[in-house]
Amino acid sequence: MIAKTNLRLPARSVLAVAVATMALAGCGGSEHQEIQRWMADATKDMRGKVEKIDEPKKFAPFKYESEKQMDPFNADKVALLPADRGGKGGKGGGIAGPDMTRRREVLESFPLENLKMVGMLQQKGATYGIIKADTNLHRVKIGNYMGQNFGIITNITESEITLKELVQDGGGDWVERVSTLQLQEEKQ
Repeated sequence: MIAKTNLRLPARSVLAVAVATMALAGCGGSEHQEIQRWMADATKDMRGKVEKIDEPKKFAPFKYESEKQMDPFNADKVALLPADRGGKGGKGGGIAGPDMTRRREVLESFPLENLKMVGMLQQKGATYGIIKADTNLHRVKIGNYMGQNFGIITNITESEITLKELVQDGGGDWVERVSTLQLQEEKQ
């Protein structure tokens, strides 16, 4: 339903609206038609290409049988940690743990990656390795300890220092690991 109103516009306003409408109608002429024709000509030979998609792989469900395995969150498993047993090891397959009562040496406070072998020294029939830790130089011999994994020096040559470290495996047993420090040239 259209409501009838008695609103009268002055003739001048009606004339202004008519002129504006005709001006706008004149702007939409042939220029846009030329662009539309050009677009139609340019795209008439273009066709989209859709590549075939492979068939999806069949889902093969996996039956998880967790009741046959130990629960990783079981409190009994946590109680078996070496720290709770005084460092005695896991199930008994490893070697004896390190001597926790032994007084630690200075170079045991540094990770092995932060220590550098910068030389070797022979004095009165004994062989020593020269180790740089931070800005300090240290003289070490076979039997000294280095690194944070209870590493004991087993051999010193002109080019490397060999250590036997004690580390814990995933089961909590102590195992031996051989590591070496290679001679590194100091840059002047």
